Amino acid sequence: MDLIPLVDRMRATFADIEKQMSDPDFYSDRERSETVGREHQRLATLLSSCDELESCRRQVADNEELLQSDEDPELINMVTADNAELESRIQALDLKVLTQILPPSPNDSRNTIVEIRPAAGGDEAALFAADLVRMYCRFAETRKWRVETLSRTETPLGGLKDISFSLSGDAVYRDMQFESGVHRVQRIPATETSGRIHTSTVTVAVLPEAEEVEIEIRPQDLRMDVFRSQGPGGQSVNTTDSAVRITHEPSGLSVASQQEKSQHRNREIAMRILRSRLLEMKQEEEDAKHAAKRKSQVGTGDRSERIRTYNFPQNRVTDHRYGLSWHDLYGMLEGNIDQMFDEIIALDTTRRLEAELAE
Repeated sequence: MDLIPLVDRMRATFADIEKQMSDPDFYSDRERSETVGREHQRLATLLSSCDELESCRRQVADNEELLQSDEDPELINMVTADNAELESRIQALDLKVLTQILPPSPNDSRNTIVEIRPAAGGDEAALFAADLVRMYCRFAETRKWRVETLSRTETPLGGLKDISFSLSGDAVYRDMQFESGVHRVQRIPATETSGRIHTSTVTVAVLPEAEEVEIEIRPQDLRMDVFRSQGPGGQSVNTTDSAVRITHEPSGLSVASQQEKSQHRNREIAMRILRSRLLEMKQEEEDAKHAAKRKSQVGTGDRSERIRTYNFPQNRVTDHRYGLSWHDLYGMLEGNIDQMFDEIIALDTTRRLEAELAE
């Protein structure tokens, strides 16, 4: 894909911004100057990467000419090694430019709520739901994201009936948004005595977390019910009405929380999740092209609606939306999913750029 027209357009925008910033009156509007200043910094970083990329490509071309005109073995070895390093740098810069060339979405820097539930497959699906949670938490550690469990219900075998957790940190939603959908697993369950491979599915929903000021929720639109928490016995569990269910009557959305012993804390968690779901609905209405549609993300959990397959016998993870595969399933379940995220973001950006350039 030829990015030159788009890069030329960015250079013109960058020059225009620098002209604006040279005007003393520019800083009289603090909010506008901060917004434009952030865009100036983004374009400066991006154009610097574009210049370095162009320089690396010129060096490779010069080296190729040298290889064709010189027969000195020592020089040929040196130039070949130099080209190998340059090609590796070009690949990294290509990915960096692709992931930064489009303006960031307002959601990119938001904290994120992730909801995971087993779908088809019974106990095996619940066990794989726990595996996915572990994968995301391990990955969050490498990114220095903060993980907070909002609700969690376990199964007797150690799987998860459902879980909601929040991720806080740098560019959380930018990366995690691509995880929404049905994840399919093919493996021999620990409970399988005949050695037969089972296919199960788990649904993942990723919601950008809303601030209180963004979503107006009128108290009269809410119905709050309290009930006794379900789960293993213990102090304040199954003995007090600490669990909370909040229903937003205009939208019909209902959220329950029983993770905490405090009714007040459970109400706070339920409101966070409700706000995020309402924000998603609002964004879906405002921009159908870019909204993360919960129903299309999650579907019914049927095996045919998968976005990704984890094939244990073949040690392979395949993303069906982008036609990508990786042969390090066990490593990826340990949280080593940086390469997967980078390649998905790059390919998604490429598709959006092609659509933009075609307009």
